[in-house]
Amino acid sequence: MHNQDQQLIFEVSKPGRIGYSLPEMDVPELDLDGLLPVGYVREEEPNLPEVSELDIMRHYTALSKRNHGVDSGFYPLGSCTMKYNPKINENVARYSGFAHIHPLQDESSVQGALGLLYDLQQHLIEITGMDEVTLQPAAGAHGEWTGLMMIRAFHEANNDLKRTKVIVPDSAHGTNPASATVAGLDTITVKSNEHGLVDLDDLRRVVGEDTAALMLTNPNTLGLFEENILEMAEIVHGAGGKLYYDGANLNAVLSKARPGDMGFDVVHLNLHKTFTGPHGGGGPGSGPVGVKADLIPFLPKPIVAKRGDEYVFDYDRPQSIGRVKPFYGNFGINVRAYTYIRSMGPDGLKAVTEYAVLNANYMMRRLQPHFDLPFDRHCKHEFVLSGRRQKKLGVRTLDIAKRLLDFGYHPPTIYFPLNVEECIMIEPTETESKETLDGFIDTMIQIAKEVEENPEIVQEAPHTTVVGRLDETAAARKPILRYRPE
Repeated sequence: MHNQDQQLIFEVSKPGRIGYSLPEMDVPELDLDGLLPVGYVREEEPNLPEVSELDIMRHYTALSKRNHGVDSGFYPLGSCTMKYNPKINENVARYSGFAHIHPLQDESSVQGALGLLYDLQQHLIEITGMDEVTLQPAAGAHGEWTGLMMIRAFHEANNDLKRTKVIVPDSAHGTNPASATVAGLDTITVKSNEHGLVDLDDLRRVVGEDTAALMLTNPNTLGLFEENILEMAEIVHGAGGKLYYDGANLNAVLSKARPGDMGFDVVHLNLHKTFTGPHGGGGPGSGPVGVKADLIPFLPKPIVAKRGDEYVFDYDRPQSIGRVKPFYGNFGINVRAYTYIRSMGPDGLKAVTEYAVLNANYMMRRLQPHFDLPFDRHCKHEFVLSGRRQKKLGVRTLDIAKRLLDFGYHPPTIYFPLNVEECIMIEPTETESKETLDGFIDTMIQIAKEVEENPEIVQEAPHTTVVGRLDETAAARKPILRYRPE
């Protein structure tokens, strides 16, 4: 705590104060003797705070003001597309016909909802260049695992059991090798070349008869477009493997290029990122997966299908990998994405890409004189800087991130990708104005000057937040996960 104005008063409990009122019970009090095992019944009243309703409201309202989100400030989190969530999406998701239905209702009573899911599948098929889509997976990593399980099932169905290796670039999202491991596959790293792209010679070296798939993000995690993608697809397919597209960065190519046209066999999308579902705080997310024709039999079941004028759940899929989520995905997020796609239309989605790329390149070039730029070339929706110059003066990238908090900005992603020293990864997204971008740029430039003229102010940041600089080691090894009253 730094001053009384900022301090949250936790100890406001006074005996006899209550924040609720309930009617008297009209049923007999339950005798717990013998109903629960000994040790599970309290012998003393719980030590709960006694506060008024007004105090409770003020306490939680004060806490809520300390949350940061896209509605309250710029959120330049590289690789995560923290962009504005249009409020029309929220309104549509709350329509009673969507919000108040039950997943166990008969199909005949939820034709509108099933129709929306079917239409969303068709839109995503068109956007990605795939042949079929499942909406079941609950998030991006879940979609990765689902896609890899289908690739594994495909190889097993062809009795090609030796294909157990997944090739992953050294700049890949950390979920890629993790998803491969959970799918029962092994990973092999392929190196990047001096331009930040997959090294084709190294790819030829690691690909072989044991290759199940190459997992790739395009544009990659450095924000660079893999310009040799068609040759990469030829190399992998020539060896009998499949090409997997991590769709985290799809907002860089919407309506400009399609993964299916690049040669990819499987793609997952992040509806809670590219298609404006709320993102962060643990979800919920949505990670649909699209596949080419030879993988359709292995899609999770059921698939939403159309038979005549009716929409149905199709369970008749004998080669399916099975259900990967209860019911049929996070329906509310799917509604939001559908609303966004219909609101934007083809021209709007194309504008998303154009402004995302424009904003990123504008920021990159304005910041280039003040930070190291590892790859001096046109970027897509995001870019990476390096704090090597500042590190030589005793200031780490972590210090810069902490200093940004003093100016009210959520820091960008740092120390990722791992193949860039002191990495600072910034994604402005297409929804931010030039004025917002300029404000953040000016702050980054000011911090760079502080590093040269007064490094202590950066090294000791943050100075204006309720909680100051934490002991990183203690926070990781001895976290305080529960509040206990004095």
